[in-house]
Amino acid sequence: MANYNVLSERYATEKINGIFSEHGKTVAERDLWVAVMRAQNRLGVAIPPADIEKFAAARGKVDLALIKAIERKTRHDVKAKIEAFVQAAGAGEHVHKGMTSRDLTDNVEQMQIRQAARVIFGKYVSVLRHLLGRAGEYGGVALTARTHHQPAQVTTLGRRFAMWAEELHGHLLSFERFIEAYPLRGIKGPVGTQFDMLTLLGSEAKVAELEKRVAAELGFAAVLDSTGQVYPRSLDYELVSHLALLASAAENFAKGMRLMSGYELVTEGFKDGQVGSSAMPHKMNTRSSERICGFAELLKMYADGASRLAGDQWEEGDVSCSVQRRVIVPDAFYASDGLCETALTVLNEMGAYPAVIDRETDRYLPFLATTEILMLAVRSGVGREAAHAAIKKHAVSEALRLRGGADDDAVRLADRLAEDPAFMAAGITSEAIAAVLSDKAHFAGRAAAQIAAVCSKCGSLLAKYAADAAYEPGGIL
Repeated sequence: MANYNVLSERYATEKINGIFSEHGKTVAERDLWVAVMRAQNRLGVAIPPADIEKFAAARGKVDLALIKAIERKTRHDVKAKIEAFVQAAGAGEHVHKGMTSRDLTDNVEQMQIRQAARVIFGKYVSVLRHLLGRAGEYGGVALTARTHHQPAQVTTLGRRFAMWAEELHGHLLSFERFIEAYPLRGIKGPVGTQFDMLTLLGSEAKVAELEKRVAAELGFAAVLDSTGQVYPRSLDYELVSHLALLASAAENFAKGMRLMSGYELVTEGFKDGQVGSSAMPHKMNTRSSERICGFAELLKMYADGASRLAGDQWEEGDVSCSVQRRVIVPDAFYASDGLCETALTVLNEMGAYPAVIDRETDRYLPFLATTEILMLAVRSGVGREAAHAAIKKHAVSEALRLRGGADDDAVRLADRLAEDPAFMAAGITSEAIAAVLSDKAHFAGRAAAQIAAVCSKCGSLLAKYAADAAYEPGGIL
């Protein structure tokens, strides 16, 4: 009894699963064969056009049981697929002329990779749109910004989303370039010299033309010139590295959600009937955000695994990488697919608690405003270091008082500073300090302008891939 792949079964969508299914792989193999036969026909190989059309019409008539039955007899998977395709088409034996098994397997894997990469790219474009939507929605919500997980200054909740969106946007541009430039191995034969295809076609010019025609029909803009039996596995490393980088932006978002939820500033959503804990009925865990982080960590592991394959091929090639690649490549796409579906679900179902956010910001604002109070003191004639020392002394003392469980949790920093001799001598009153604190929004600096800049920067990509940007997720477990 075989066990199922949990990433494929539980998290990946039908579209990605279809690309890497045995049925999807077989259809891709037949698309490659048809493209080669069409090119060979145009270059003088005697393949009747009517037979080519029969093969094209039969590409979806996949009988996996028949293929397995033939393979049990021939003990060769590619031979079995050739025979099954010929039977399905009811045509002459024109499939696989001048080709070796690696001409089929490597090119088809690249076809799957390019197709799946395009799907994942599109879903991340949708994630970008959703992040920008939240950035605009929460642009005016003042929030306590933290560095080293300690209150630092004021930001806005919307700016956090813009921060994550900008990171994702940069990785999307890089992934777009990777997909557009991704090269096909081409029909190179057993060791890469194209000897068999040269023998069949009769001239080097025709061999080069065949590759151009095949690549164009399959949607590739480039073909490798001098690869060996297998295409360089550094391409796989580059692919999975891109997927891990895209996931990093989503992981930053998810970790932010988990941390903010712990302070009850936001919720990732909690549907009717959902259970947070089997033991603690009150819990509303950020289980989906945690899942995003898990997918992202898994992709880093796959990127590390793919790095071990880069540069590890002997001479003109070997298949020592086969076992790892059969896990890493499809699973990296399954994980990316599940991550995108989960991130989109969180972005759709999440919400903020402005009242709680305001209470937290009000509590910390006197501390967060100390840099501006320092400038007020300097402008009033207090020496910078003297002012810094006074503010530090009273801020630390007040923070310790509050953390010690004081009955009165009102922050008295302004009053304590106004009573400090250095501040009194400079005529700085508690009212003057309170005036500094009165406009909470201005402490967020250029947050609003930065959100607008990120939205503007991302606009052309969203417009270019408007259909992808409009994508909405299906239901997740």
